[in-house]
Amino acid sequence: MLLGIDPLLGPDALYVLRAMGHGDDLIIADANFPADAMARQTVFGRPLRIDGDIVSVMKAVLSVMPVDTFVDDAFGRMEVVGKPDEIPDVQREVGKLIEGTGTKMVGIERFAFYERAKQAYAVIQTQERRFYADFAVRKGVVPPGA
Repeated sequence: MLLGIDPLLGPDALYVLRAMGHGDDLIIADANFPADAMARQTVFGRPLRIDGDIVSVMKAVLSVMPVDTFVDDAFGRMEVVGKPDEIPDVQREVGKLIEGTGTKMVGIERFAFYERAKQAYAVIQTQERRFYADFAVRKGVVPPGA
């Protein structure tokens, strides 16, 4: 245990979050996401598993990792198949975590999301059971003195 670090963030997650650089993507996904298949193609090469719901895990990650504010698609959500403009409750809940950060949540078509996941630094799979709780978060910079 460490002071000031959310206990959901274990050693492997902390290593990945620290090792990532500006512009690297992190996928944080639900329990149904094909995490193993996607993660094998990432920089880290294997999935990370964090036992928690998507909102708690996202909150833990965002407590130590800044989101990129230089691009328009730094925070992406998997779109509902056939209903790209629909925002499920789980996505609304996660979206509230980034309010006021200078970034917005954008939709990504399912298969385009999979392609982005394959190019990511790492994939974190949660225990979230609600559908479409799949997000891509691009790491930003930590300014001097932060």
